[in-house]
Amino acid sequence: MTDIAELSRRIEAIEAGYEFMLAYAAQGRRDDSGSDVRKALTDMHAALDGLGPIIRTATSAAPPVPGFDAGVFISAAGEDALKAGGAIALVLQRNPISSMLVDNLNASIHLRALLTDLFLIEQALKSSSG
Repeated sequence: MTDIAELSRRIEAIEAGYEFMLAYAAQGRRDDSGSDVRKALTDMHAALDGLGPIIRTATSAAPPVPGFDAGVFISAAGEDALKAGGAIALVLQRNPISSMLVDNLNASIHLRALLTDLFLIEQALKSSSG
């Protein structure tokens, strides 16, 4: 699997998990019994593991343009992945996982920054290949 394909697979898993969490947060649940929220969070956490280097490799295929360095942003996206992964790990350590807890995770600036980073990266890769 190419680095771009692996990055796309991980982005898809992260986006699917976030969509699941939005629906879960709206349910007003006090606990996660009978729910797949732990699986969704675990899948997201796995997709975030080592994401920074994959982003760096996948985005390095484009030739650099003198005077423009995307490296700072690529590093920040990797850091955002680490922070979002830590926030997800905190939630996964809790029993039960309530809708309110997931709603707060959804609102986390770290998760939102990561999602925005991934949207930008995904579009940049699409525009450079087509």
